[in-house]
Amino acid sequence: MTSTTTAPPIRPVLMVLTSHGTKGATGGEPTGFYLGELTHPLAELEAAGIAFELASIQGGEPPVDGLDLGDAVNARYWNDSAFREALHHTQRLGDVDASKYSAIFFAGGHGAMWDFPTSPDAARVTREVYEAGGVVGAVCHGPAALVNVTLGNGAYLVAGKNLSAFTDDEERAVGLAQTVPFLLATTLVQRGAHHHPAPDWTAQVVVDGRLVTGQNPQSAAGVGAAMRELLLRQN
Repeated sequence: MTSTTTAPPIRPVLMVLTSHGTKGATGGEPTGFYLGELTHPLAELEAAGIAFELASIQGGEPPVDGLDLGDAVNARYWNDSAFREALHHTQRLGDVDASKYSAIFFAGGHGAMWDFPTSPDAARVTREVYEAGGVVGAVCHGPAALVNVTLGNGAYLVAGKNLSAFTDDEERAVGLAQTVPFLLATTLVQRGAHHHPAPDWTAQVVVDGRLVTGQNPQSAAGVGAAMRELLLRQN
């Protein structure tokens, strides 16, 4: 008599969104999380049956930017009532139990530059997921969440890691290099990261162990696909 074992289901991926809605500490133009940098990775994860939960820095409904419904993936999610309900009621990141998740992912959008790097909750949950063997992913401005994450040994998570993020040249191209509180790629390098830029607005995904990062909106689906493959291999 033979017995078979079934691999346990992959724990959900925690998708984290900014709660900061303006370009600048006070006033300024509206911003938020970039919709395609959430929906495109989600589509890749859900294609493999990997569940997700949403969180934001403050909880509740986060501000959205890049609401391009001419993008078929965006439109599919935006017109899904269950997705919209989840988006209206995101968890507050400080209330999250990191042990429930197989991975954490930070979507971009310029709002991330203000509240991701200063959030102690982002630093805590990222560290706990990573040190428990989970996957950490981020795209575009999402790696702003990683600039101040330190591990249990005191080292920056990104130190010595290969990664990709929104480049200084791309920030200058959109005219916001003087608006954001810091230049993301430069700051990651200052933390000891090895930043790998591609030409502006071309897809670039870098995988270093359990860290998956992408340069810009064009990289969002690729980050989701790379996270999916890591999670499937772990399982």
